[in-house]
Amino acid sequence: MNRGQLTAAGEAARQRLIEAATAEFAAYGIAGARIDRISDSSSVSKAQIYKYYRSKDELFDAVFTAHLEMIVETVPLTGDDLPGYAVRLYDSHLARPELVRLATWARLERTPTGDLFHSMPGHDDAKLRSIADAQAQGLVDPSLSPRDVLNIVTSMSMTWSPASAMYAASGDDPKADHDRRRTALARTVQRAFTP
Repeated sequence: MNRGQLTAAGEAARQRLIEAATAEFAAYGIAGARIDRISDSSSVSKAQIYKYYRSKDELFDAVFTAHLEMIVETVPLTGDDLPGYAVRLYDSHLARPELVRLATWARLERTPTGDLFHSMPGHDDAKLRSIADAQAQGLVDPSLSPRDVLNIVTSMSMTWSPASAMYAASGDDPKADHDRRRTALARTVQRAFTP
């Protein structure tokens, strides 16, 4: 194998590892996850896993960061369309419930209070600026903190997520149910934040 093939094989192994670790951490949490199962699922040896990541916690951090970055990239927030953002988040929770599960485990096992993403400073700066800009334009209630707006809209989008205390939606639910939820979510966000 030449250097390019080795690099491609290494990246493929790392991707398999992240996918297997995602499934493991989402199902069992940090404490319950087992490196042996991740190794078996990914076909990456334990020695190689520990070469990439020094500990199970470090592997969890890599998985969590990868999913957070994916959501930031695929679900952009524009302050002038908070209802649309909430609906896009709802859809992302349906398509990729792993992030919600990972965040729930991180909240339960690591950070019971405060900013769950404290280890990733600046991860939501662009969103907060966008909300502040919309407030300055009179599109979003200016009496509210941009951070509070972001937190509330995000929480509202999670009403039917895997972290819901009432009802966790599934992609298998009837389309009419999803449409009804999207409409209710968009209308509620619009009413809550329009000045």
